Amino acid sequence: MSAHPDGSGPHGRHLIAVLALPGFPPFELGIPSRVFGQAVDEAGEPLYEVVVCTADGEPVPSDSGFTLQPAAGPEALAAADTVIVPPTHAMPELALGGPLPPAVAAAIAGIRPGTRLVSICSGSYVLAAAGLLDGRPATTHWNLAPEFRRAYPRVRVDEEVLFVDDGDVLTSAGVSAGVDLCLHLIRRDHGAAVTNRAARMCVVPPWRDGGQAQFIDRPVPEPTVATTTATRAWALERLGEPISLAELAGHARMSLRTFTRRFRDEVGMTPVQWLTAQRLEIARHLLESSDLPVDLVAHRSGFGTANSLRQHMRASIGVSPIAYRRTFQPAARA
Repeated sequence: MSAHPDGSGPHGRHLIAVLALPGFPPFELGIPSRVFGQAVDEAGEPLYEVVVCTADGEPVPSDSGFTLQPAAGPEALAAADTVIVPPTHAMPELALGGPLPPAVAAAIAGIRPGTRLVSICSGSYVLAAAGLLDGRPATTHWNLAPEFRRAYPRVRVDEEVLFVDDGDVLTSAGVSAGVDLCLHLIRRDHGAAVTNRAARMCVVPPWRDGGQAQFIDRPVPEPTVATTTATRAWALERLGEPISLAELAGHARMSLRTFTRRFRDEVGMTPVQWLTAQRLEIARHLLESSDLPVDLVAHRSGFGTANSLRQHMRASIGVSPIAYRRTFQPAARA
């Protein structure tokens, strides 16, 4: 498959170039093709064209005993709308802040300005080594975060999240967090309905609670220690109602301090942050799929007032409810 100079696939679809580097892990390399390949419109037509390329068009070895024959070379990166960089296990110099191999540096330098850049797991090292994460928030696998900070001190690393969306540059945590980020991109491009269909076909949830904090290695709690799982399920059934921190702790039969600490350990965010995230998901779905007035959307999602919903949406995704609705329903009225 060849890339097209206008930045689209052969049928005018959004073109995604996946850069295969020497020592790539097959699972992470395959995530974009698998996930974006399930994104189709209502007529069943694919919405993305995914091409796997290498920096020089030559075959590259995986870390699993086989060699990949790419579909394209660096021209695919230059033509792409989105470039995705999976990890590599064959460039140890990047862990020390060393330079990219010349062919890789040249290929990345040829990416058009404005192209969306994405990394999966330690693919963030490649973007950082190219200077593309300087001054930006980013993430990588939690176990690599200390090393990453030492190698790239100009990057604002957050190892507790599954992915970071900084507009035109997005980074994900390890392995399956790449699936989360790809689904997030589909959601950003085409809304909840397309994303949900793609997630169902991949047999994965369209959105996962919490962040990497829940996976960081910690001592296993005693079997008698209670968790917040049941309380989260209870809260999800009542998101349209006011729910206080005291009510959450009371349901879990814990003190406020214990509940807050345990919740953050399990989910990777505070109870208030989690509640807000769940309510934003409901609000976004209603804005995308219904013509309910913004006041009613705010009420049903638990924000109470349209002003509160506006404030939270601007803080979270940078747009108002009306602007968000028009993205997915261009003919919608205020």
